[in-house]
Amino acid sequence: MSSAGSQHNPRPVSSNTTYALAAVAAVLIGLLVFAAYKWSAEPPPAVRNDGYGPVREAAVVVTTTPDGVIRLGRPDAPATVDIFEDPLCPACGVMETSYGQELAQKIDEGKLAVNYHLVAFLDPQSKSKDYSTRAIAANLCVAQTGSGPTYSKFHEALFTQKQPEEGAADLSNPALATIATDSGAPESVAACITNGTQQDAAKSAAAKNLADLDSRTGGKSATPSLYNGTTSIDWRDENWVTNLAP
Repeated sequence: MSSAGSQHNPRPVSSNTTYALAAVAAVLIGLLVFAAYKWSAEPPPAVRNDGYGPVREAAVVVTTTPDGVIRLGRPDAPATVDIFEDPLCPACGVMETSYGQELAQKIDEGKLAVNYHLVAFLDPQSKSKDYSTRAIAANLCVAQTGSGPTYSKFHEALFTQKQPEEGAADLSNPALATIATDSGAPESVAACITNGTQQDAAKSAAAKNLADLDSRTGGKSATPSLYNGTTSIDWRDENWVTNLAP
């Protein structure tokens, strides 16, 4: 991207090039429409362990790495799953709705930990144009509590109850702060969210997480993407959680 003072001036595009680009765009739009139709035609996976809710054990903690990856689990959990999500991603909401409670139970039992790699490539699709980044910043604020149950409740609400639709009015920072306090976070966390204290950290984390995902997918990144180490997990396989943590 050029800066405001850049002297770079693109050359005019020829008519032939314009037609070619238009044709490519039409094909891409067709593929996206087909993908959207295919997604809507497939029923979502059944909700697993319905009624369990978010993490409840006080021994479960949440920590953040220097790169902004959020880890939820007991320190000695023998297995870890890496989950790449965008807060605005509808499929991420489906995945969390279907498997979030089953994950929470495995985390409470000490069998599994989750590394959340939050990305923000859907920012332009949000009404505010920065919702994903602000939601990541809110996650980082809540993670500072160290409380696994508090973070799990906040994360669950953000992806399964409060997730805005693309282009629709999204959540303001004060609204995100209210979800955090409703999840058990103290007022200091609410202030962190309202003031956008972790905004720059969120941008940095989102960029690093997306670069990590791109390196795993050869630049064909999509969310949700799940990994057991370097092995990709098909989240539509109803047994993927129990395969990781029997």
